[in-house]
Amino acid sequence: MSRAKSKTRSRIEQALRLLQHRPIVLIGMMGAGKSSVGRRLATKLGWNFVDSDTEIETAAGMSISDFFAEHGEEEFRSGEARVIARLLRDEKTVLATGGGAFMSEATRDLIRQEGFSVWINADIDLLFARVSRRPTRPLLQTPNPKETLKQLMDARYPTYALADLTVTSKDVPHDVVADAIIDGLIEHLEPLQTEEAAANDK
Repeated sequence: MSRAKSKTRSRIEQALRLLQHRPIVLIGMMGAGKSSVGRRLATKLGWNFVDSDTEIETAAGMSISDFFAEHGEEEFRSGEARVIARLLRDEKTVLATGGGAFMSEATRDLIRQEGFSVWINADIDLLFARVSRRPTRPLLQTPNPKETLKQLMDARYPTYALADLTVTSKDVPHDVVADAIIDGLIEHLEPLQTEEAAANDK
């Protein structure tokens, strides 16, 4: 094994030890790359990957867009909260959530108790370029979708900032963002573990 691969393996093992099987929960706006990054992160860790939107569509038997059209956002958020609560019971999982999931205080509290939250942050130009490839996003069915996206960002970003870790997504390979998450969670969790060990020794 090369020195670089050995170092990477060591970092992954360190991250796994610090996580103690708690699920990693990816939050952020539509287009931030939660699913793509999540799959790569799960592969690196040897964990499972789950997308809450996909699970909701499976449970509902319809697409997110159709669910919004038939039942409205309030009913969708209620179902979303139940699905995420169920998924958080699975250890060794990387969970990608919908853009509005973390806005629920009850869901945030549950994520805080059961998992490790990561906000994948991105600027509006990158987000809009990505979401424009999928014009069926229910919240962007407006005369000015870019302005709507900006308003959603302004409303959600202060709450997203409550996540355990923030990683910036740029126009780079998703593996780069996944590696940044691994490095970031080590930097975040290692001092906490050291403090906890010191407190237990007293």
